[in-house]
Amino acid sequence: MSEEAISQLEAGVPALSGVAFAAARRHVLASGQSVLQSENGVLYEVFPDGHKVWIKNVEPPQPVIFGRKYTIR
Repeated sequence: MSEEAISQLEAGVPALSGVAFAAARRHVLASGQSVLQSENGVLYEVFPDGHKVWIKNVEPPQPVIFGRKYTIR
């Protein structure tokens, strides 16, 4: 497989992961379970009927630059 072909496949990973994540979230909610969701610096538990329960405040998301290496502490 050529480098160009690999790069094209890798370029599609973010979109595919977003689709998979959204489908998994729908599946969990459809099964009657709750999910955790971060929104505007707040972590919520979201229930199948749509209501949200505050869990805690969290740090806002950090922007990620493509190709840069990050150290997680």
